[in-house]
Amino acid sequence: MKSWVSFWMAGILSAAVLIWPFTVQAAPPSVSTNAETAALIDVTSGRILYSKQGDKPMRIASLTKIMTAIVAIEHGNLSDKVRVSKNAFGKEGSSIYLKLDEEMSLNNLLYGMMLRSGNDAATAIAEHVGGTVEGFAYMMNEKARMIGMERTTFKNPHGLDADGHLSTANDMAKLAAYALHNPVFQEIVKTKVKKAPNPNDPWDYTWLNKNKMLNMYDGADGVKTGYTKTAKRCLVSSATRNGQQLAVVTLNDGDDWADHAKLLDYGFQNYPLQKVIGKGDPVEGTEYVAGTTFMYPVLDSEKGQFTSKVQLNAANSINNRLGEAGKLQLSLSGKPIGSIPVYTKGSPRLKLPERPAFTFNQSDKPVVGFADKWLYTIQFLVRVLFTGRSV
Repeated sequence: MKSWVSFWMAGILSAAVLIWPFTVQAAPPSVSTNAETAALIDVTSGRILYSKQGDKPMRIASLTKIMTAIVAIEHGNLSDKVRVSKNAFGKEGSSIYLKLDEEMSLNNLLYGMMLRSGNDAATAIAEHVGGTVEGFAYMMNEKARMIGMERTTFKNPHGLDADGHLSTANDMAKLAAYALHNPVFQEIVKTKVKKAPNPNDPWDYTWLNKNKMLNMYDGADGVKTGYTKTAKRCLVSSATRNGQQLAVVTLNDGDDWADHAKLLDYGFQNYPLQKVIGKGDPVEGTEYVAGTTFMYPVLDSEKGQFTSKVQLNAANSINNRLGEAGKLQLSLSGKPIGSIPVYTKGSPRLKLPERPAFTFNQSDKPVVGFADKWLYTIQFLVRVLFTGRSV
């Protein structure tokens, strides 16, 4: 019970620290897509720069595996050996052709899942990290709530069609931005070719990434393809240029490669990152300095419309005792866009390495133990028995 409570406390704290305000910016008529729904997001700030029916619930096919990957990375041990169960073996749909009772590291399974969209790999990962597929789906939904995916419900870890397994372009953009701040996730999704040991044959597994954007678009570095007969073509892609990373989501788009290139070009050309304030810069009208750099993507017409307000911590508060004088609340055109800590000039905390809001420290992540996994499963079963709902 102590482990379970600690896990949930860690989750609550991480949510409080990591979530930044997502704001939707409708695109001008000059940009359009063939997608039924779409979204473009700036990864650093979380600002949604373009949205077409972005809150419409849709099937998302294997884009589901983005959540599967980030939950497994955060709560699993990448060096663990994962045994392939009967449930995972021969899972329908796309596969990396795992054998029954085969063992593979969680790290390599993540590559197989994300590069080749292996449903067998996704199922094996879910059972290992969550105890059961149902327990892992519960973890996925809790993570969705933590990062503000308000119109999303996950029923499984692979994205095969299931009643109620739905998300939106805006929610998936939020998830992509969140996941892309994890260095392990970033490394996996930008990999074009991966080799992994094969215990069944004298040759290694070799997986080629299905994401054609990695070869089609300059600066492309992720993320995931998806398709089922009912979801149609789904795609999340990302690219980095001039220190700015953007991510695009399209759902049901028959011309997704071209649309993603168009939307990425649109974002880079119209919403370059602007430094609002730099680490150590004086905060106007106060004796304090900025504790970190704050960057934000803006249109030319929006430049000069930033405002800020300092909110000081109580003198006897823990944060103040640790050297954080307060927060600088930042707004654009009167709408809040984020906050950064402020310190007294010369504070030793200014010498600490600068960390963006969404960096991950592998040693800090909670690892789900055996008891925790089964608690998820028990909670799932109790919920179904007494409420008739799985989420």
